[in-house]
Amino acid sequence: MKHAALMVMGAGALALAACEKAVEAPFDRGVCYAVETGAEGEPPRFNKVADNQPQIEFCAARLEEVRLRFLRMGGSRQEITGSYQGQFIFIDRGGVWISRTLDGGRFNFMARTGDGRLAMPGAIQRAIDGTPIAVSSNREPDPTAPPPL
Repeated sequence: MKHAALMVMGAGALALAACEKAVEAPFDRGVCYAVETGAEGEPPRFNKVADNQPQIEFCAARLEEVRLRFLRMGGSRQEITGSYQGQFIFIDRGGVWISRTLDGGRFNFMARTGDGRLAMPGAIQRAIDGTPIAVSSNREPDPTAPPPL
């Protein structure tokens, strides 16, 4: 009897957790946001970082600029969270990760090169131990491409 009661209570707790409304990223076209998690029980705040960003990569670059600017001013936080058109962006020392939810699984979007720049994971050559050694590049640079970070 006790076992059944515990099972019912556990199922009830799971049902309540499932009813909790998930945080959704704004879907404003071309707008890049920095996300500040609120205190316990408060929703996160979305602070506009940049307008007219044509792709998620540009938003990630703007967020990386914000992260580095705070570190240069004496901050100690290595991670920053942002959002772009319904996707969450997570930037840390390892690279850039994206997810549809704030708490869900993350997909590796960009990785750090040996000198700290961000690049697509497939463009990075790695040594046998997994450390990055170089970034492959085009023979002729694209004049319309943004400068590397």
